Amino acid sequence: MKKTFYYKFIPTKAEEEIAKSSNTPFQVTRELVEIRDLHAAPVIDPMNPWQIKRVVTNADIITGKIVLSHHEVFEYIFRYWTLEMCNHVLSGNKFYAVIWDISDEKSPVRYHNKNIYLEQGPQDTYALGWMDVARKASINPNDEVGIFWQSRTETFQFKGLVWSLWISFHDDELMSVVGFADL
Repeated sequence: MKKTFYYKFIPTKAEEEIAKSSNTPFQVTRELVEIRDLHAAPVIDPMNPWQIKRVVTNADIITGKIVLSHHEVFEYIFRYWTLEMCNHVLSGNKFYAVIWDISDEKSPVRYHNKNIYLEQGPQDTYALGWMDVARKASINPNDEVGIFWQSRTETFQFKGLVWSLWISFHDDELMSVVGFADL
């Protein structure tokens, strides 16, 4: 089911009296709720399931985190999670998960440890921890990667979609990039 925030702007009489007695203003609160979908969940195309696509930056590799937008998380991840799982993340906790790197479809690699998680970030953003994937899969800046939540197995699926080749010279004056698509 689809998840959304319910904002409480108007206090009840009891909340109003409590705020008045403690001499503090009423605080607007929000709560995650499930709502019935007006539209069906997006159907994942088995030939191109990558709902979240990113061109990797140097910061993504150094921090070991990919920043995801509110829309991406709510539409492509939380929609398939239980309310309890979503609230775990929204409470400031990390949700430890499994990432399957299927860049080489003949021999997928499974990652599951303390560096693989989803957490809430600042200003309604979220971070997918992928430190081990970034290091072991030899991800470089400007590579394009695809990610989606596989609800059947309850794992993240990852694939390098477009690889870039970084050539660095000894004097560090010039770095050239040649991109090529994963065919």
